[in-house]
Amino acid sequence: MNAEISVVVCVYTEDRWADILAAVSSVRAQSLAALETLLVVDHNLPLLDRLAKEYKETEGVRVLANAGPRGLSAGRNTGIAASRGEIVAFLDDDAVAEREWLRHFAEGFEDPRVLAVGGRTLPAWESGRRPVWFPEEFDWVVGCTYRGLPPGRVRVRNVLGGNASFRRTAFDAAGGFATGIGRDGDKRPLGCEETEFCIRLARARPDAVLLIDDRSVIHHRVPAARERFRYFRARAYAEGLSKALVARSVGAAAGLESERRYTTRVLPAGIGRGLRDAALGRPGGAGRAGAIVTGVLTAAGGYVLGSVRARRAGATFSVGEIGEGAGGEGAAA
Repeated sequence: MNAEISVVVCVYTEDRWADILAAVSSVRAQSLAALETLLVVDHNLPLLDRLAKEYKETEGVRVLANAGPRGLSAGRNTGIAASRGEIVAFLDDDAVAEREWLRHFAEGFEDPRVLAVGGRTLPAWESGRRPVWFPEEFDWVVGCTYRGLPPGRVRVRNVLGGNASFRRTAFDAAGGFATGIGRDGDKRPLGCEETEFCIRLARARPDAVLLIDDRSVIHHRVPAARERFRYFRARAYAEGLSKALVARSVGAAAGLESERRYTTRVLPAGIGRGLRDAALGRPGGAGRAGAIVTGVLTAAGGYVLGSVRARRAGATFSVGEIGEGAGGEGAAA
């Protein structure tokens, strides 16, 4: 496919300076060159200025200020509006892409029905290895591909936002990412904005095909703080809150369709593996089984509370608009 691809990286903190530079370098090293890389800075003027100076003379890299409210959704919408490619890809600011990442994305779009292609995100544990208690079924807690997703290039309900690409016409059909869902700079690790968008896209374009190609690989850094059980529980609880907002937006049937299979098939199998490992004396088996049970109960609690709050307060999100030149402020060549 000869389509040009714009890559959007949303950033918000100078604490990830080295990660941001590594992410941009991985895009610039792609075997299929990106048309451009857009760094969208989320309401952080010192970081905006620093990145603008860093990439002032770097061809193909632009630095933009988030033109909407604080948060990942508005940042992505800013990047979409400012981008020029027929395909818009998203990369987490603390991840690096393998060399063939964009090439495999492009291959998926050779079918004109395809409006989105996601990839496989692997954890790069800061400690050097996965904590023995941490179940692969819950790798979504640290923003990575989890056990239970089908292998290969397959059709899915939604892609995962930190490693995904969309045909520009997807945003023409469905609008932008919804603000009020997902991360907004708060300490609570919310998510699911890409889930809500993909469901909304499928409703706007019933003929649309959304894919995951596990050859489009990125490596997502997992800091030591996110390897702890405390973060695991907090992220599971936040996921329940986020899923409640998604269900309110698109309906529980669509919003929880994939989750039902996950909780009734994938997780029981994971508990069984953990208990079997424990019986065989393998390290962490009981911990993994216990973590799955805790994760399910914690997420369920978040969902129930989030549903009650949503009913009382009404929806607190709005579909983002993709306007012309929305991300122009603070641009650098």
